[in-house]
Amino acid sequence: MRHSRATFVLLACLLALALLPHFAEKYYIQLFTKIMIMAIFAMSLDLLVGYTGLVSLGHAAFFGLAGYVLAYAAPQYEAASLWLSLPLAMACSGLLALLIGALVLRTSGIYFIMVTLAFAQMLFFLFHDTKIAGGADGIYVYAKPVAAIAGWEPFTLENHVHFYFVVLVLLTLVYVALRRLLASPFGRVIVGIRVNEQRMRSLGYRTYRYKLACFVLAGALAGMAGYFAAAQFGFVSPETLSWHQSGGVLMMVILGGMGTLTGAVLGAFAMILLELGLQALPNAGGLEIAKHWQLLMGTFIVGAVLLLPHGLLGLRRLWPGPGRKPAGAAE
Repeated sequence: MRHSRATFVLLACLLALALLPHFAEKYYIQLFTKIMIMAIFAMSLDLLVGYTGLVSLGHAAFFGLAGYVLAYAAPQYEAASLWLSLPLAMACSGLLALLIGALVLRTSGIYFIMVTLAFAQMLFFLFHDTKIAGGADGIYVYAKPVAAIAGWEPFTLENHVHFYFVVLVLLTLVYVALRRLLASPFGRVIVGIRVNEQRMRSLGYRTYRYKLACFVLAGALAGMAGYFAAAQFGFVSPETLSWHQSGGVLMMVILGGMGTLTGAVLGAFAMILLELGLQALPNAGGLEIAKHWQLLMGTFIVGAVLLLPHGLLGLRRLWPGPGRKPAGAAE
């Protein structure tokens, strides 16, 4: 019963997103496109943090690198091929994740967090302090990738509605694929690693290989998100690689609920919409509330973490269902 109800809610949300472009203005279509891109990014990090127990502060390195790959893959003032540049960007992000993961996964705990942060900052300063990609000013992507196949173009990313539906389809595919992966024996192993890695190792599982595979997959999916973020905004800068970006997406995962793909998606929607809502607050008594939106955002996140340890998705635990008592009720 609970599973069928959750499936119904997910399908209803998917239907609402599919119908959005028929009623919304261009601004809102582009806004929700951005949110869905960040939701893919959040799911890729949740695969590491929520399921494998690997807290990374360098995940933005894979996100930003894919954007730079798109900028380099496109001829000057011309569009790159979507079918060539997207796999290339994801492959480069996955390869970087393989190289970094092969080293950082030999550490654990706070050391793992710091080493992932160190590698990401090294990449950030490589692009920030050198002229290989525009330095601190970044680099432009002058034209969105084209999806032409032998002269036939099934959709065009220059059309904001087409772009929206492409990202919606990818969000759905990534969600379904990760759900199936996590329900497989591979998924059960990585969850076991999070719970007790020593026990999984004693059972004969080569935990290092499983963690490395997860790290590479998460990096490639982050690359997919970074590719479409660069294509949407037509610009890539070193900030997309910074620890601020990694911290922001980590907050989305925590806010929505770690260890649940739905929570990662919910966290991306909630955080971006809340940010826009706080920035639009009116003045009160001469006080510019919107100017201090980050203070309000921080207060909200601290409150959510304290009151909702399972994230916003944990609110469903407060709703009594068939055969289940409300939270706080006597056993």
